[in-house]
Amino acid sequence: MPLIPEEPQIHESAQGPRATPASGRTASTPRPVPGPRPAAPPRPGRPGPVRPAPPVQRTPRDAAAQPGPSGPAAGAAAPAAPQIQLIPASAEGALDAAEEAVDLLLESGRAPGDVLVITTGEQHPWATHELSFGETSYWAQHDAGDDVFYTDATVADRAASRPVVVVAVNGGVEAAAASALSLAHSRATALLIVCGDPQRINSVLGTSV
Repeated sequence: MPLIPEEPQIHESAQGPRATPASGRTASTPRPVPGPRPAAPPRPGRPGPVRPAPPVQRTPRDAAAQPGPSGPAAGAAAPAAPQIQLIPASAEGALDAAEEAVDLLLESGRAPGDVLVITTGEQHPWATHELSFGETSYWAQHDAGDDVFYTDATVADRAASRPVVVVAVNGGVEAAAASALSLAHSRATALLIVCGDPQRINSVLGTSV
């Protein structure tokens, strides 16, 4: 708390200087008894003694109002990384494993609009069917956010973040899998589920996520 400087105390006597007795007065001359002196009027431009004001009463501040640490660390907190769950599956069975994961998520109470599914190889049948009506209609369903959305790794960068992202590593080149996992990690805000070969996934996760 910054210190509040007090106003200076003025100790100048209000009575003014005393008169010095005359040097020529003899001891035999009786000194008149002075009566009470009237208070001298204040001198112009010289205020009398001033009592400093009492300190301002401070009320406790809650913890949120306390100043935080300074420096770069004082900025906004970085978002928490999503939890990662690996479901072992072959490339041929990765899509089925992803479907089972989605079913369990919905049964546990997740809203369909919370889930995004990304495939690294062959597209999910739902995505193939919806794309047959045109990309505008397909992405309109993504923007509505009312249902589970299935997309391919090659266009998944257009998808927005969702609480849960499920990746089916069902083929595709190594670079596509790495790109899909990195993108999925950035889009998942709570949980990332990866279905595929554990050895391949771990090697990709170790370098891209």
